[in-house]
Amino acid sequence: MNYTIHQLRIFIKVCDYQSITKASEALYLTQPAVSIQLKKLQNEFEIPLTEVIGRQLHVTEFGQKIRQLAQNILEKVDQIEVATDHYKGVLTGNIRIASASTGKYVIPYFLASFMRQHPGVNISIDVTNKMKVVESLQENSVDFALVSVIPQNLNLTCVPLIANELYLVGAQDYPGLPKRMMAKNLGNYPLIFREKGSATLSAMKTFLNKNQVQVKRSMTLVSNEAVKQAVRAGLGLSIMPLIGIRSEIKLEKMKLIPIKGLPVTTQWNLTYSSGKQLSPACQALVDYIQEHKDEISKAHFI
Repeated sequence: MNYTIHQLRIFIKVCDYQSITKASEALYLTQPAVSIQLKKLQNEFEIPLTEVIGRQLHVTEFGQKIRQLAQNILEKVDQIEVATDHYKGVLTGNIRIASASTGKYVIPYFLASFMRQHPGVNISIDVTNKMKVVESLQENSVDFALVSVIPQNLNLTCVPLIANELYLVGAQDYPGLPKRMMAKNLGNYPLIFREKGSATLSAMKTFLNKNQVQVKRSMTLVSNEAVKQAVRAGLGLSIMPLIGIRSEIKLEKMKLIPIKGLPVTTQWNLTYSSGKQLSPACQALVDYIQEHKDEISKAHFI
């Protein structure tokens, strides 16, 4: 067989998108160029890799098997490139990070200087909720995860970063707020929750249940940014990580509301599976954070 690495990369993209048009856009190639390479790859096999049903491209069962094997081949190719660069004294490679949504206010500061020192390292960050972050760890589809609550069912190695403090917050001009809130009165206000699977939602519900707060009016939103905008607009109160609202507090758009039992403090951690063999780039990132996390924390979070 005479298929090429280039053809395998194109085939994987076509499988990912199930569309020659979208694959060509992702690869910055023309549609004819992708079609030609896909046809050349198909000519190497007697069994169809793809089929078109109702103008929609589908990957056959055989095609899915070839895609899996192609992915394994390309991973080995990447390892060869990394090993070559290593012997040349250049750090290269890809680092994949899944981050809980509020973690987007944390992780960039721990990556900035590292990326400037190692321009050959590519870092991708998938910002989502905690449930999907945990799934990414379980499936080994990422190298690291940034979480504030450690999943108990996984064997993980953790690199502590900074404290994560959660406060009761409201709009600066929210009418009738007391100088200090009594937990028993909190249920008289509309409360704004994060979506299911969020660590912030878990912390907020734990606090409300512990204080037997009866929620009368509530709203559920799917991101920290959405909750922040709702609070700023005066739609209700919420319990939120301070890290995500520092600018609003400084600009006096939102305020912290003192209440017994808050803040709740957890810890932001960069985690990875304990049995995972870290690539040179991943190990370099861990070493860099371990060495510089105190100075980064003092410069940006204190």
